[in-house]
Amino acid sequence: MDVEKYLSKFYKTTENPTLDAMEFFMEEFNHPEQKLKFIHIAGTNGKGSCTEMLTNILIKSGYKVGKFMSPHLVKSTERMSVQNSDITYEEMGNLIKRIEPKIEKYQKKAKRKVTLFELETTMAMIYFAENNCDLVVLETGLGGLYDCTNIVNPLISVITSIGYDHMKVLGNTLVEIAEQKAGIIKENSDTVFALSDEKDVNEKIEQTCIDKYNKLHTVKKEDIKNYEYNQKYQKFDYKDYKGIIINLKGEKQIINASICIECVQILRNKFYEISDEALRSGLNTVIHKGRFEVVNQKPLMIFDGAHNKPAIENFIHSVDMYYKDASKVYIISILNSKDYDMILKNLLKDEKSVFIFTDGNNKESYVAKEELLKTAKKYTKNSNLYTYELEEAIDFVCENYEEDVVFFVGSFYIYGTVQMLLKEEKDD
Repeated sequence: MDVEKYLSKFYKTTENPTLDAMEFFMEEFNHPEQKLKFIHIAGTNGKGSCTEMLTNILIKSGYKVGKFMSPHLVKSTERMSVQNSDITYEEMGNLIKRIEPKIEKYQKKAKRKVTLFELETTMAMIYFAENNCDLVVLETGLGGLYDCTNIVNPLISVITSIGYDHMKVLGNTLVEIAEQKAGIIKENSDTVFALSDEKDVNEKIEQTCIDKYNKLHTVKKEDIKNYEYNQKYQKFDYKDYKGIIINLKGEKQIINASICIECVQILRNKFYEISDEALRSGLNTVIHKGRFEVVNQKPLMIFDGAHNKPAIENFIHSVDMYYKDASKVYIISILNSKDYDMILKNLLKDEKSVFIFTDGNNKESYVAKEELLKTAKKYTKNSNLYTYELEEAIDFVCENYEEDVVFFVGSFYIYGTVQMLLKEEKDD
């Protein structure tokens, strides 16, 4: 079976989500989710970083850990792994063959198509159960309340942040979005939440925890002290933990690491053995692709998939932290479903840099480069604005901006294409 071809043709939607299909599949496969222990992670941004950090800490503590995350950057197999080793195409193909008859059965009964994410989540639950994972770090896809992953009763629910994204599905206000994210909070459990600057958002999470008899653990900015950073690492104190070092870049990662420290404390109280050495090593050695990641050295190229307002603001802050005085080039690709006007308005506050607009790697899915250029001209008088195909953009910067810092920003989904094109560039 050509798994990628099969999945590429599978039904994709986020409209009118329910948990009906997931409940059906879990019943059909004798509830694999009930055989597992979960840390369930939701949030507008920071989910992936927390998922990677916690997985790394738990593996270093000697546990067998399943990890489920999205989106994938190159291969669909990246979405589920055990001990940070991705599922194989053969294993995925075998799972699909087992699930297909159940899909047909459900579709006849429910008269609706099963979505790609329902299939992927079902595969993950079966895969983790059959691999006898001690713990599963489970990232939501979209929202929380009606997300496919929300068929679990976790040891810990984590809400990393609340911001504007996917408003058509999650709501138009931060409180409405918070209510959706809070849907992962379950009764008689623990929740970790990084406090928002919005009082109403905090109250929504707090009230949900009260209603669910759930113990809330909050991460507050004032508990983070003695922060310092350089090109190699960030260092900080969190509560009683002194000199925590993380290798992921960007100040937001300090909040994400603090969330993980809170999770470790909860797990210890539940009699999981996690040493300080495993905690520190897990945070210091984690790899998270596509998040302010250096993908090329000459010219220096950095990939960041930021595509919503909080993520773009964090991206700009990180650029200022590390490369404020450098000459910069931005290669921008934005999906049709994203607020490209907002993204460009924020990025183009940098008046001195070069901006290259592309159609991404799929003209049907991405905002046309000509439209990006037209919109950009509303916000800047900068004459260094160009439109190129993605491959042409890479050639252009390699030939003309070897001493500059080049940023790919606006979408995760060009990551694999960028890596392939950079490899070809080196081979030429």
